[in-house]
Amino acid sequence: MGKSKFNLDEHLPLMAIIRGVKPQDAVRVTQILIDEGFTMIEVPLNSPDALVSIASLVEKFGPHYLIGAGTVTTLEKAEAVIETGANLIVTPNYNEEVVKLSTAANCVTFPGVVTPTEAFAALASGATGLKLFPISQVGIDGFKALKSVLPPETLCFPVGGINPTEESMRPLIKIGAQGFGLGSSLYTPDLSDDEIRQRAKKFVAEFKKCK
Repeated sequence: MGKSKFNLDEHLPLMAIIRGVKPQDAVRVTQILIDEGFTMIEVPLNSPDALVSIASLVEKFGPHYLIGAGTVTTLEKAEAVIETGANLIVTPNYNEEVVKLSTAANCVTFPGVVTPTEAFAALASGATGLKLFPISQVGIDGFKALKSVLPPETLCFPVGGINPTEESMRPLIKIGAQGFGLGSSLYTPDLSDDEIRQRAKKFVAEFKKCK
């Protein structure tokens, strides 16, 4: 099974995880992130009325951006996300059925993995790349060991506790991380629009400095 299209040259490889966003805020928050350079927006399914938010983002921002869901843990959830027209599926775990369905629907698919067994199984199922989650569990040494045995072109996105600093990102980029998933250090529902914008600016600037 071929990988879903994802060209690093066309996207800023920072996945904005807007957990907890409400449908009435989703378009406004996403517009701020897009204005600052983000092209990958993930609404975790444990957010309020997540599918409503995702559908509105797909309608507003269309196929030019990667818009979709995180915390996609079952086949039924994946089907519901795909029905919204989403083109991005992110999971906290490796589920073969979810990965195969998502890639067959031409969604960019990043399943969560920790071990080499999960990583190779995910790639064999057609995953676009790997979400190393939680990166605190994998660790620098664990990531280095994993990267040494993966196919060299494998896209690896550490997720969990990434901060907008060189100290947080550079050591992982040096090993081979091509991008990151960014959660509460980028967005929480209690932030003002200006705070979201400033955090987004900081992440983009520090990431580009590291690259």
